[in-house]
Amino acid sequence: MPITTSPVAAIPRSGIRTLMELALRDPQAIRLEVGEPDLTTPEHIIAAAAADARAGHTGYSSSTGLVELREALAERATRTTGRPTTADEIVVTHGAMHGLTMALQSVLAPGEEVLLPDPEFPNWRMAAVSAGLGVGTYATRASAGFVPDPADVERAVSSRTRAIVVCSPNNPTGAVYPREVLAAIVEIARRHDLWVLSDECYEEFTFDAPHVGITGLDPDGRVLSFFSFSKAHAMTGWRIGYVVVPDPTVHDLMGQLAEATISCPSTIGQRAALAALRGPQDHVVAARDSYRERRDAAVSLLQARGIGCVRPEGAFYLMVDVSAATSDSDAFARRLLAERHVAVAPGSTFGAAAQGFVRVSLAAGRDAVLEGLDRLADQVHAWSADAAVAGTPSGSLDAVGSAAGR
Repeated sequence: MPITTSPVAAIPRSGIRTLMELALRDPQAIRLEVGEPDLTTPEHIIAAAAADARAGHTGYSSSTGLVELREALAERATRTTGRPTTADEIVVTHGAMHGLTMALQSVLAPGEEVLLPDPEFPNWRMAAVSAGLGVGTYATRASAGFVPDPADVERAVSSRTRAIVVCSPNNPTGAVYPREVLAAIVEIARRHDLWVLSDECYEEFTFDAPHVGITGLDPDGRVLSFFSFSKAHAMTGWRIGYVVVPDPTVHDLMGQLAEATISCPSTIGQRAALAALRGPQDHVVAARDSYRERRDAAVSLLQARGIGCVRPEGAFYLMVDVSAATSDSDAFARRLLAERHVAVAPGSTFGAAAQGFVRVSLAAGRDAVLEGLDRLADQVHAWSADAAVAGTPSGSLDAVGSAAGR
């Protein structure tokens, strides 16, 4: 029999999905491990998509997406970034991760390296490995709210580096990068002649600082920005995202790759996205306000229980410090689910900087979030007490603990 030599065989498994599959077997589980909004797709979007389906808008579109949708997205990009954008710079994708995967394959060759922030969203690494790419990381620190220092980014650049991934608002940390940090990263990319791949899927959800569209800081077309309808419009299952691609060669390559892999994005999904763009936006504002309130309530509860966390400035995730119990976040997450029926994502799946943390999704209902965090605090205190009785170290991260407000 032939052996498998594809780089796909080397894709690491996501700890998020591992915990999700375990949680699916537990009917009592409070689900805080995945970024799934507790809201449903707004009715006007569903109604518009149904009407389009009945009207026969069910055939193929261009591989880069419907012209009408690309024009609307270009207008939006122009308005939000201040950089004039045309429909010919938009590629509609089967979700944002599909766009990032195609971009990696379009701008890098096998063996070249992409830099990811640490902590990282594990699917970025999975996409890079599937394309035969090397993966490096640049540091972000809890003491700085997980906002990177541009000097750390530049130090991570090697002779093999060809691209830098940026994510603001950030998954998993909720960090929102200031304009000056983003501008500095673009300048580093210019000096080293690198691409910048900017994941901006949580752009609508910032709480204390505005989102900055990085393409507005890019003077020479080296930035590709990735967006999704999944989070802001509660359309996770519709699988529609898009990429702003200023470079015409890369745009064409991504179109060819889309043709080779999916032919085109779902036409009905694209019509739904158009309705989301053109319809009322009050559901987006309501979701942002709800996530902000959940963030504040969650942080207050953890402070009252003596548990550290890094206060997120955006997205809908909360990094909770469990190092008082153990530095093995995977073991903590599994035990929390088994003993207290709460599913969280272990920090280990996000990289070295997230060891001693777990990621909690604030997109679950408010009551579920607070009950889950209360049980999490019980688990931390119980595990710490058990370790003290046994005379074994619980495994602490002093620097992280102090940064998290302890």
